[in-house]
Amino acid sequence: MREDLVRLSKTISHALRHKPEQYGLTLDNEGWVPVQELLEALGRRRSQWVSLTEADLREMMAQSEKQRFEIQDGKIRAFYGHSIPERVEREPSVPPVVLYHGTTPKAAALIRQEGLKPMRRQYVHLSAEKEAALQVARRRTNHPVILKVAAREAYRQGIRFYLGNEMVWLAEPIPARFIIQE
Repeated sequence: MREDLVRLSKTISHALRHKPEQYGLTLDNEGWVPVQELLEALGRRRSQWVSLTEADLREMMAQSEKQRFEIQDGKIRAFYGHSIPERVEREPSVPPVVLYHGTTPKAAALIRQEGLKPMRRQYVHLSAEKEAALQVARRRTNHPVILKVAAREAYRQGIRFYLGNEMVWLAEPIPARFIIQE
C-alpha cells in the first residue's frame, strides 16, 4: 500500500477506534460516522487531505491487506479494535468451532489461568486462522504462543461472539476452560 494511504489508514483508525473526539466526530452506538464528517475532519487535520473523497477512502480500503473499515449508506466505521469508553454494539454471531489467539509466553500462562479478557479494548480479539494469530503474536514476541479457543462450545455456554471481518472475531471475556494451547 502506498505510504500516503498507510498514513491515511492509521489516522482513520485513530479517529474511528480510539479518539473520535479529537477529530470532532461522534460515533453512533454501532460505531458509524457519516463519511462526509470524517472527510471534513481529515481535511482539518492535514492540508493535503482537504480534497479527499469517498472514492479515495474506498481505494485505501481496497489496497489494504487488513480490512479494518466498512462503508455503507454514506457512513463509515471500523470493524474492530475500539478502545473508546462507549461500547460499540454488535450483532452476535455463531462462531466457527475453533478460533485462535496469538500471544506471548508470559501472557499465555496468565490466560490459561484467568481466561481471555479484552484488556484495553471492548472485546477479546480472535483470529479465524492460525497463521493470522501467529502474525499478531510476532508483533509482541519472538516466541509466539498460539492458543486454540473452543469457540462454538463457549458460544453454546453463553459467551457472545461477533464477526469483526472475515479474519477477525470479537468476543466477550472467555473463561480459561475454553482455551487450549496448541
